[in-house]
Amino acid sequence: MKVCVIGSNSFSGASFCAYLLEKGFDVLALSRSRQPDGVFLPYTWKSYAARIRFERLDLNHDLDRLFAMLQEEKPGFIFNFAAQSMVAESWDNPADWMTTNVVSLAVMAERLRHLDFLDRYVHVTTPEVYGSTSGWVAEEATINPSTPYAVSRAAGDMLMRIYQETFDLPVVFTRAANVYGAGQSLYRIIPRTIFYLLTGKTLQLHGGGTSSRSFIHITDVCEATWMIASEAPVGETYHISTDTVLTIRELVEILCGMLGVLFEDAVESSPERAGKDEAYWLKSDKIRQLGWAEQTSLTEGIVGVIDWVRRELNELKRQPMDYLHKP
Repeated sequence: MKVCVIGSNSFSGASFCAYLLEKGFDVLALSRSRQPDGVFLPYTWKSYAARIRFERLDLNHDLDRLFAMLQEEKPGFIFNFAAQSMVAESWDNPADWMTTNVVSLAVMAERLRHLDFLDRYVHVTTPEVYGSTSGWVAEEATINPSTPYAVSRAAGDMLMRIYQETFDLPVVFTRAANVYGAGQSLYRIIPRTIFYLLTGKTLQLHGGGTSSRSFIHITDVCEATWMIASEAPVGETYHISTDTVLTIRELVEILCGMLGVLFEDAVESSPERAGKDEAYWLKSDKIRQLGWAEQTSLTEGIVGVIDWVRRELNELKRQPMDYLHKP
Protein backbone atom coordinates (compact mmCIF):
# COMPACT_ATOMS: atom_id res chain seq x y z
CA MET A 1 0.00 0.00 0.00
CA LYS A 2 1.13 3.55 -0.73
CA VAL A 3 0.63 6.25 1.91
CA CYS A 4 1.01 10.04 1.65
CA VAL A 5 2.34 12.07 4.59
CA ILE A 6 1.95 15.85 4.27
CA GLY A 7 4.22 17.73 6.66
CA SER A 8 6.83 14.99 6.55
CA ASN A 9 9.65 17.21 7.86
CA SER A 10 7.89 17.94 11.13
CA PHE A 11 8.93 15.83 14.11
CA SER A 12 5.63 13.94 14.20
CA GLY A 13 5.43 13.64 10.42
CA ALA A 14 9.00 12.39 10.02
CA SER A 15 8.58 9.93 12.88
CA PHE A 16 5.34 8.66 11.37
CA CYS A 17 7.08 8.17 8.01
CA ALA A 18 9.67 6.02 9.79
CA TYR A 19 6.85 4.05 11.45
CA LEU A 20 5.12 3.42 8.11
CA LEU A 21 8.35 2.36 6.41
CA GLU A 22 9.06 -0.03 9.28
CA LYS A 23 5.62 -1.57 8.66
CA GLY A 24 6.45 -2.07 4.98
CA PHE A 25 4.49 0.75 3.32
CA ASP A 26 5.70 2.91 0.46
CA VAL A 27 5.56 6.57 1.43
CA LEU A 28 5.07 9.79 -0.51
CA ALA A 29 6.56 12.40 1.85
CA LEU A 30 5.71 16.06 1.26
CA SER A 31 6.88 19.21 3.03
CA ARG A 32 7.34 22.87 2.19
CA SER A 33 10.78 23.02 3.78
CA ARG A 34 13.96 21.37 2.63
CA GLN A 35 14.71 18.14 4.42
CA PRO A 36 16.45 19.14 7.66
CA ASP A 37 19.70 17.71 8.91
CA GLY A 38 19.35 13.95 9.33
CA VAL A 39 19.60 14.30 13.09
CA PHE A 40 16.01 15.62 12.96
CA LEU A 41 14.71 13.19 10.34
CA PRO A 42 13.97 9.76 11.83
CA TYR A 43 12.97 8.19 8.52
CA THR A 44 16.58 8.56 7.34
CA TRP A 45 18.03 6.65 10.29
CA LYS A 46 17.57 3.29 8.58
CA SER A 47 17.92 2.22 4.97
CA TYR A 48 14.48 3.06 3.60
CA ALA A 49 15.47 5.15 0.57
CA ALA A 50 13.93 2.81 -1.98
CA ARG A 51 10.46 3.08 -0.44
CA ILE A 52 10.13 6.79 0.28
CA ARG A 53 9.75 9.61 -2.23
CA PHE A 54 10.29 13.11 -0.84
CA GLU A 55 8.94 16.13 -2.69
CA ARG A 56 9.19 19.72 -1.56
CA LEU A 57 5.97 21.69 -2.00
CA ASP A 58 3.99 24.35 -0.16
CA LEU A 59 0.25 24.01 0.45
CA ASN A 60 -0.03 27.77 0.00
CA HIS A 61 1.42 27.75 -3.52
CA ASP A 62 1.75 24.23 -4.93
CA LEU A 63 -1.66 22.56 -4.70
CA ASP A 64 -1.74 21.86 -8.45
CA ARG A 65 1.52 19.95 -8.13
CA LEU A 66 0.32 18.19 -4.98
CA PHE A 67 -2.82 16.87 -6.62
CA ALA A 68 -0.94 15.86 -9.76
CA MET A 69 1.28 13.72 -7.53
CA LEU A 70 -1.73 12.27 -5.71
CA GLN A 71 -3.33 11.31 -9.02
CA GLU A 72 -0.06 9.71 -10.09
CA GLU A 73 0.62 7.80 -6.87
CA LYS A 74 -3.01 7.20 -5.75
CA PRO A 75 -2.34 6.70 -2.02
CA GLY A 76 -5.28 5.19 -0.16
CA PHE A 77 -4.33 7.05 3.02
CA ILE A 78 -3.34 10.70 3.37
CA PHE A 79 -2.03 11.93 6.72
CA ASN A 80 -1.83 15.70 7.12
CA PHE A 81 0.66 16.81 9.78
CA ALA A 82 1.25 20.12 7.99
CA ALA A 83 0.31 23.31 9.82
CA GLN A 84 1.74 26.68 10.67
CA SER A 85 2.53 25.88 14.29
CA MET A 86 3.91 27.62 17.39
CA VAL A 87 1.70 29.51 19.82
CA ALA A 88 3.69 32.59 20.85
CA GLU A 89 4.84 33.43 17.34
CA SER A 90 1.28 33.38 15.98
CA TRP A 91 0.62 36.70 17.73
CA ASP A 92 3.28 38.36 15.55
CA ASN A 93 2.03 37.14 12.16
CA PRO A 94 -1.56 35.89 12.64
CA ALA A 95 -2.41 36.22 8.94
CA ASP A 96 0.28 33.66 8.07
CA TRP A 97 -1.34 31.16 10.43
CA MET A 98 -4.78 31.76 8.91
CA THR A 99 -3.47 31.45 5.37
CA THR A 100 -1.86 28.06 5.90
CA ASN A 101 -4.19 26.51 8.47
CA VAL A 102 -7.52 27.74 7.07
CA VAL A 103 -7.43 29.25 3.58
CA SER A 104 -5.10 26.72 1.93
CA LEU A 105 -6.82 23.91 3.81
CA ALA A 106 -10.16 25.04 2.37
CA VAL A 107 -8.81 24.87 -1.17
CA MET A 108 -7.31 21.45 -0.46
CA ALA A 109 -10.53 20.10 1.08
CA GLU A 110 -12.48 21.01 -2.04
CA ARG A 111 -10.03 19.01 -4.15
CA LEU A 112 -9.77 16.09 -1.73
CA ARG A 113 -13.48 15.35 -1.99
CA HIS A 114 -13.07 14.48 -5.68
CA LEU A 115 -10.37 11.80 -5.13
CA ASP A 116 -12.08 8.48 -5.84
CA PHE A 117 -9.15 6.40 -4.52
CA LEU A 118 -9.03 7.96 -1.04
CA ASP A 119 -9.89 5.58 1.80
CA ARG A 120 -8.96 7.88 4.71
CA TYR A 121 -7.78 11.43 5.19
CA VAL A 122 -6.29 11.76 8.68
CA HIS A 123 -6.40 15.33 9.95
CA VAL A 124 -3.77 15.71 12.66
CA THR A 125 -4.88 18.57 14.88
CA THR A 126 -4.23 19.84 18.42
CA PRO A 127 -5.72 20.16 21.92
CA GLU A 128 -4.93 23.89 21.70
CA VAL A 129 -8.40 24.24 20.16
CA TYR A 130 -9.96 23.69 23.61
CA GLY A 131 -8.09 26.55 25.25
CA SER A 132 -7.07 25.95 28.84
CA THR A 133 -9.02 22.97 30.16
CA SER A 134 -10.51 22.64 33.62
CA GLY A 135 -10.09 19.00 34.53
CA TRP A 136 -10.19 16.14 32.04
CA VAL A 137 -11.97 16.74 28.73
CA ALA A 138 -13.36 14.31 26.18
CA GLU A 139 -13.45 14.73 22.42
CA GLU A 140 -16.87 16.42 22.59
CA ALA A 141 -15.56 19.31 24.72
CA THR A 142 -16.42 22.83 23.60
CA ILE A 143 -13.82 24.46 21.38
CA ASN A 144 -12.52 27.65 23.03
CA PRO A 145 -9.21 28.71 21.42
CA SER A 146 -7.15 31.46 23.06
CA THR A 147 -4.38 32.27 20.53
CA PRO A 148 -4.26 33.00 16.79
CA TYR A 149 -2.66 29.59 16.27
CA ALA A 150 -5.44 27.82 18.16
CA VAL A 151 -8.13 29.81 16.35
CA SER A 152 -6.66 28.82 12.99
CA ARG A 153 -6.57 25.14 13.95
CA ALA A 154 -10.13 25.23 15.31
CA ALA A 155 -11.36 26.81 12.07
CA GLY A 156 -9.52 24.17 10.04
CA ASP A 157 -11.04 21.40 12.13
CA MET A 158 -14.56 22.74 11.66
CA LEU A 159 -13.96 23.13 7.93
CA MET A 160 -12.91 19.48 7.55
CA ARG A 161 -15.89 18.46 9.69
CA ILE A 162 -18.43 20.07 7.37
CA TYR A 163 -16.73 18.52 4.32
CA GLN A 164 -17.05 15.13 5.97
CA GLU A 165 -20.70 15.68 6.82
CA THR A 166 -21.70 17.32 3.52
CA PHE A 167 -19.62 15.43 0.96
CA ASP A 168 -18.73 12.21 2.84
CA LEU A 169 -15.03 13.08 2.77
CA PRO A 170 -13.48 10.13 4.68
CA VAL A 171 -11.91 12.22 7.46
CA VAL A 172 -10.83 11.14 10.93
CA PHE A 173 -9.26 13.51 13.44
CA THR A 174 -6.45 13.06 15.98
CA ARG A 175 -5.50 15.32 18.88
CA ALA A 176 -2.40 14.24 20.77
CA ALA A 177 -1.03 15.45 24.08
CA ASN A 178 2.52 16.87 24.19
CA VAL A 179 4.54 14.57 21.95
CA TYR A 180 8.26 13.96 22.50
CA GLY A 181 11.06 11.64 21.43
CA ALA A 182 14.43 11.39 19.74
CA GLY A 183 14.70 13.69 16.73
CA GLN A 184 12.52 16.48 18.11
CA SER A 185 13.47 20.13 17.47
CA LEU A 186 15.50 21.81 20.18
CA TYR A 187 12.90 24.50 20.80
CA ARG A 188 10.65 21.84 22.40
CA ILE A 189 10.85 21.51 26.18
CA ILE A 190 12.26 17.99 26.64
CA PRO A 191 15.13 18.03 24.09
CA ARG A 192 15.85 21.69 24.85
CA THR A 193 16.15 21.06 28.59
CA ILE A 194 18.38 18.02 28.09
CA PHE A 195 20.59 19.93 25.64
CA TYR A 196 20.89 22.88 28.02
CA LEU A 197 21.68 20.68 31.02
CA LEU A 198 24.36 18.78 29.08
CA THR A 199 25.98 21.97 27.76
CA GLY A 200 25.76 24.09 30.92
CA LYS A 201 23.29 26.64 29.54
CA THR A 202 20.65 28.28 31.74
CA LEU A 203 17.08 27.29 30.89
CA GLN A 204 14.40 30.01 30.89
CA LEU A 205 11.18 28.58 32.35
CA HIS A 206 8.21 30.62 31.16
CA GLY A 207 5.87 31.54 34.02
CA GLY A 208 7.90 29.40 36.39
CA GLY A 209 6.64 26.23 34.69
CA THR A 210 3.25 26.13 36.43
CA SER A 211 1.25 24.98 33.39
CA SER A 212 0.44 21.27 33.32
CA ARG A 213 0.59 18.81 30.46
CA SER A 214 0.59 15.11 29.62
CA PHE A 215 3.65 13.93 27.70
CA ILE A 216 3.41 10.99 25.33
CA HIS A 217 6.16 9.28 23.38
CA ILE A 218 6.08 9.54 19.61
CA THR A 219 6.11 5.76 19.08
CA ASP A 220 2.84 5.48 21.00
CA VAL A 221 1.38 8.35 18.98
CA CYS A 222 2.38 6.69 15.71
CA GLU A 223 0.75 3.43 16.73
CA ALA A 224 -2.45 5.23 17.74
CA THR A 225 -2.51 7.31 14.56
CA TRP A 226 -2.33 4.24 12.33
CA MET A 227 -4.99 2.47 14.42
CA ILE A 228 -7.33 5.45 14.05
CA ALA A 229 -6.70 5.61 10.30
CA SER A 230 -7.29 1.93 9.70
CA GLU A 231 -10.00 1.08 12.24
CA ALA A 232 -11.93 4.18 13.36
CA PRO A 233 -15.28 5.16 11.81
CA VAL A 234 -15.22 8.13 9.46
CA GLY A 235 -15.88 11.48 11.12
CA GLU A 236 -14.63 10.52 14.57
CA THR A 237 -12.10 12.47 16.67
CA TYR A 238 -9.66 10.72 19.02
CA HIS A 239 -7.45 11.99 21.80
CA ILE A 240 -4.04 10.35 22.10
CA SER A 241 -2.80 10.86 25.63
CA THR A 242 -1.58 9.24 28.79
CA ASP A 243 -3.45 9.55 32.10
CA THR A 244 -0.45 11.18 33.80
CA VAL A 245 -0.24 14.95 34.13
CA LEU A 246 2.62 17.01 35.53
CA THR A 247 3.67 20.63 35.49
CA ILE A 248 6.46 21.85 33.24
CA ARG A 249 8.48 22.59 36.37
CA GLU A 250 8.01 19.02 37.61
CA LEU A 251 9.12 17.73 34.21
CA VAL A 252 12.27 19.87 34.28
CA GLU A 253 12.98 18.73 37.86
CA ILE A 254 12.77 15.11 36.66
CA LEU A 255 15.21 15.86 33.84
CA CYS A 256 17.60 17.60 36.24
CA GLY A 257 17.49 14.61 38.58
CA MET A 258 18.17 12.14 35.78
CA LEU A 259 21.18 14.16 34.63
CA GLY A 260 22.51 14.95 38.11
CA VAL A 261 22.06 18.72 37.84
CA LEU A 262 20.61 20.95 40.58
CA PHE A 263 17.43 22.64 39.41
CA GLU A 264 18.38 25.93 41.09
CA ASP A 265 21.72 26.01 39.26
CA ALA A 266 20.28 25.41 35.81
CA VAL A 267 16.90 27.14 35.62
CA GLU A 268 15.59 30.71 35.76
CA SER A 269 11.96 31.85 35.66
CA SER A 270 10.88 34.22 32.89
CA PRO A 271 7.56 35.92 32.06
CA GLU A 272 4.75 33.76 30.74
CA ARG A 273 3.96 33.85 27.04
CA ALA A 274 0.82 35.67 25.84
CA GLY A 275 -2.24 33.42 25.72
CA LYS A 276 -0.45 30.43 27.25
CA ASP A 277 -3.01 27.85 28.31
CA GLU A 278 -2.58 26.52 31.83
CA ALA A 279 -3.69 22.95 31.23
CA TYR A 280 -4.51 20.33 28.62
CA TRP A 281 -5.90 17.20 30.22
CA LEU A 282 -7.19 14.88 27.52
CA LYS A 283 -9.37 11.87 28.25
CA SER A 284 -8.18 8.95 26.14
CA ASP A 285 -10.93 6.40 26.86
CA LYS A 286 -12.14 6.47 23.26
CA ILE A 287 -8.86 5.39 21.62
CA ARG A 288 -8.37 2.77 24.34
CA GLN A 289 -11.69 1.22 23.32
CA LEU A 290 -10.06 0.53 19.93
CA GLY A 291 -7.44 -1.53 21.79
CA TRP A 292 -4.66 1.05 22.04
CA ALA A 293 -2.56 1.65 25.15
CA GLU A 294 0.72 3.50 25.56
CA GLN A 295 3.79 1.27 25.82
CA THR A 296 6.57 3.76 26.65
CA SER A 297 6.80 5.17 30.18
CA LEU A 298 7.93 8.75 30.66
CA THR A 299 11.18 7.60 32.25
CA GLU A 300 11.93 5.16 29.43
CA GLY A 301 11.09 7.76 26.81
CA ILE A 302 13.26 10.43 28.42
CA VAL A 303 16.19 8.02 28.58
CA GLY A 304 15.85 7.55 24.83
CA VAL A 305 15.96 11.32 24.23
CA ILE A 306 18.96 11.70 26.55
CA ASP A 307 20.80 8.97 24.64
CA TRP A 308 19.98 10.69 21.33
CA VAL A 309 21.15 14.11 22.54
CA ARG A 310 24.39 12.67 23.92
CA ARG A 311 25.05 10.69 20.77
CA GLU A 312 24.39 13.67 18.49
CA LEU A 313 25.65 16.42 20.81
CA ASN A 314 28.31 17.79 18.49
CA GLU A 315 25.89 17.96 15.59
CA LEU A 316 23.14 19.47 17.74
CA LYS A 317 25.47 22.26 18.83
CA ARG A 318 25.47 23.38 15.19
CA GLN A 319 21.68 23.42 14.91
CA PRO A 320 19.31 26.36 15.56
CA MET A 321 17.84 26.49 19.04
CA ASP A 322 14.77 28.54 18.20
CA TYR A 323 11.78 28.22 15.90
CA LEU A 324 12.35 29.83 12.50
CA HIS A 325 9.15 31.29 11.07
CA LYS A 326 8.47 30.52 7.41
CA PRO A 327 5.70 32.79 6.03
